[in-house]
Amino acid sequence: MKKLIIFAIALASLTSCAKFLDVKPEGIPTNDNYFQSDYQINNAIKSIYSPMADGDDCFGRNTVWVECLGTQMVVGRNSGDWSKELTTLKWNGDEFGLKNPFEWYYKFIERSNWIVDALLKQVNANDAAGKESSYVLKRALGEAYFLRAFFHLQVANWYGRDDDMGKGVPFVRYEDFPNGYDNSIPTQQEHVSDNYRMIIEDLDNALKYLPYLSEYVKDHPEDLGRPQKQAAMAIKARAYAYWANWKPEHWDDVITCVNALEGGEFTAGEFRGEFKDSDKRALVADFNELFTDEISKWWNSEYCWSIPSNGGFNDRVGAEFPGLTLENKGYGVYNGWGSFKATNDAYEEFKKDGDDNTRMKRSILKYGQEWTYAGNQMKYYSSADIETGFGINKWLEPFKHPDFINAGYVNEAGGSWVSARVNYHIIRFADCLLLRAEAKIMKGGNGDADINTVRGRANLSPKNGCNMAEIYHERYCELAYEPMASHATDLRRWMHSDSKGGAKALAKVELESHPQALYHVWRDWPESPEGRGIKDDGTLKALGPVMNPTIDGKGLESTRKGLNYTEIDDTEKGKIGDYQNYQGEKGTWDDHLAAYPYPSKQITNSAGRLQQNGGYSKSNE
Repeated sequence: MKKLIIFAIALASLTSCAKFLDVKPEGIPTNDNYFQSDYQINNAIKSIYSPMADGDDCFGRNTVWVECLGTQMVVGRNSGDWSKELTTLKWNGDEFGLKNPFEWYYKFIERSNWIVDALLKQVNANDAAGKESSYVLKRALGEAYFLRAFFHLQVANWYGRDDDMGKGVPFVRYEDFPNGYDNSIPTQQEHVSDNYRMIIEDLDNALKYLPYLSEYVKDHPEDLGRPQKQAAMAIKARAYAYWANWKPEHWDDVITCVNALEGGEFTAGEFRGEFKDSDKRALVADFNELFTDEISKWWNSEYCWSIPSNGGFNDRVGAEFPGLTLENKGYGVYNGWGSFKATNDAYEEFKKDGDDNTRMKRSILKYGQEWTYAGNQMKYYSSADIETGFGINKWLEPFKHPDFINAGYVNEAGGSWVSARVNYHIIRFADCLLLRAEAKIMKGGNGDADINTVRGRANLSPKNGCNMAEIYHERYCELAYEPMASHATDLRRWMHSDSKGGAKALAKVELESHPQALYHVWRDWPESPEGRGIKDDGTLKALGPVMNPTIDGKGLESTRKGLNYTEIDDTEKGKIGDYQNYQGEKGTWDDHLAAYPYPSKQITNSAGRLQQNGGYSKSNE
């Protein structure tokens, strides 16, 4: 079957054939006739970035469904059984939100492999000849190492195990084959620790070749958004934290990585003069600044790595999540998709820090909460699909502007792609501080300082003698609705670690709980406030909170649509305004769920080389 990669553009075209993990495209330019210029090197690197800019499967909806695993947010629209299973502990590996990302991650590991192999040969040849490699060559080699590690980490985190219930994930490095990669089926590593070891090795190589963030700012502003040393060190801290849940001795490494980020010095004895202070990572003063659409504020002291999205004028480039959280149909102004909504459970977790705290107001919208949409002051309500009583507020700033499409804050193709101008975090320094606090607590030490640094920025009172229950709460509230920080991963990893101080118990309660959604009936009774949001003259009208719209069928909906409110019996009327179970059915946590099952297609195509994780059928039929 023909496969094509166009390396000359970022949004590369790619199809796959039936062989297990066979993602090596035919017709790839050979190393002899490619990479002959910085232009070609840059085009090759663009091909690895395409899922970040374009596609549901790597950084869009299909990686976010699993974030509805707990109670923090729910699927806002009826999206079929394949998403429901991901939220009810009954997945089989063949849901779009598992099998599609799996295939894409390996496609881009392959691209990274090819580029690492080619560029490493050039750098080594230059070193042997005493020739200095160009900035682009070294930066690109660092990027390829980094991206290979990053995608490898995604797979290892989802599918790898280090116990008697499973093995590591398939992986090879092309440079390990002296005569060239033989295109054999990638080896399934014996333990996921083997995968983490290679991920760390790749990140260390990335640190060797990548510039510091300050070098981008000072000399190469056109490269801002690319990974740099800070990104590699931050992802290295995350990788060690994931590994430490299997092998606790790596908590020390988490602390070392975050210390380096804080100090801005990653190589002993390295002198960088004016660059050192600007490379130190620290929290920004204003929590709201982290989610701004003002590009000038994106490369702040808390930034480690993100998907920067310019928003408008290109209908297939940028972060999709903001538009996924905007109300479906966008109150008649813009076609948001309403795919995800916050819950009463999240509201109650935030409320533990007070009724009017900064993180809560920025993270979620409660019915009646004031916000700005398309230049109009409104009180939040929902008028479409599933009603929970809450929306997700973190990424909605681009939609506040009058005429936000023509102003370039939001792309014009809302019906087919809903990206907006945000700096969509993959990892930021607050995440790293909380990982360091967790590491200290897991080692029997005290993590209060890092926890209180994060809390202090949000004007919250300090805590003393923190344990893992505080880590659970802080990661829940600080990083809510930042899918790449992955609350779902936190829940799964705490379930298979020796979690001191209560995180495991809290995670189990959340994983087995039914998210709480606001009970409504339907919108079309005479007494209901109109919810379309548009005046007769076509302008937007600011409504108060709508307290009586509909719930989609998740065990809460009255199916007697078309009747007037007066025809609803008193029992049902009495439920309106209550928070009730969103999901009518949910499984019980079992240890095998700590790793997802491999897609059945990959098991079949592996010819017996890929072993399914324990607790799942071999074919997942």
